[in-house]
Amino acid sequence: MTSNANGLQDSEQINTNIVTLTRFLTEEQAKHSEATGDFTLLCHALQFSFKSIAYYIRRATLVNLTGLAGSSNSTGDDQKKLDVISNDLFIEAMRSSGKCALLVSEEEDEIIYFRDSANAHYAVACDPIDGSSNLDAGVSVGTIFAVHKLPPGSKGKKEDILKPGTELLAAGFTMYGASSQLVITMKGGTVNGFTLDTGVGEFILSHPNMRIPKSRAIYSVNEGNSLYWEEKTIGYFNSLKLAQENGKPYSSRYIGSMVADAYRTLLYGGVFAYPADKKSPKGKLRILYECAPMALVFENAGGQAVDSKMNRMLEVVPEHIHDKAGIFMGSYDEVERVKKYHN
Repeated sequence: MTSNANGLQDSEQINTNIVTLTRFLTEEQAKHSEATGDFTLLCHALQFSFKSIAYYIRRATLVNLTGLAGSSNSTGDDQKKLDVISNDLFIEAMRSSGKCALLVSEEEDEIIYFRDSANAHYAVACDPIDGSSNLDAGVSVGTIFAVHKLPPGSKGKKEDILKPGTELLAAGFTMYGASSQLVITMKGGTVNGFTLDTGVGEFILSHPNMRIPKSRAIYSVNEGNSLYWEEKTIGYFNSLKLAQENGKPYSSRYIGSMVADAYRTLLYGGVFAYPADKKSPKGKLRILYECAPMALVFENAGGQAVDSKMNRMLEVVPEHIHDKAGIFMGSYDEVERVKKYHN
């Protein structure tokens, strides 16, 4: 084993050209002469929320933050203690940033307006902890977020966020598991992944320009709902269990936490599905802070996302802030196969 000029052994070489999320956002801002820095400041507030949530999740069992809080959220789900804490963290981070005019959260029945933020130009939608029912079992959970820019002159109203995903300025998610992974993309941009280094307290660029494989024989769905699926959906999933051209069927991978399943699908390819069914005709996932932001990530990474009617997910307009839809998203060719069986 040799040593370099600094006396370090070759196996101990350390990359000192580290791209933090803060540096990444600053460099992106510098590419736009018209940028005011407001969006960058909003993103700093978002990443503070992610770091804080990651901290509390790591300590949840030790400081009695697991279990139910004794309340339910906007869609009737039982709230975990960490749901409530994460929601409060998100609200205060958006309020204190001064750049967010309104916030839609899964944990709140109504829109939260920040009227004190007179110069705020953004609307944010979030699911503070997606998959929180898995928390007590130590399964990966995540935060999903979406950012809209307000129209010129608007101080923030409901219509400013009841828009299709094609109008999104930025979106992404953070997964809290063995490590905390942040995936973020902007309108017309690339998809970039960051890993939280708890030693320095920064998200570090670890997966630049993420691209989903064009096809992969993997599917991710809760087959416990198959009794309620439509016939076309049943036919599609049955086709995956037959021998394909290589003589093998598709592999099934399902965690039960949307962020974790989506992140695995983004990395390895395949298709993630949560279709509408006879029990939930409109679907189960919320458009504003689950379906649309995930769809932007997958499309910008070279994949596709459609609803259960095979409409492009990014073009679906929510009727209210907690409106729902079914979704199929993943590798481009795999979603093409979904559409073939449903059309």
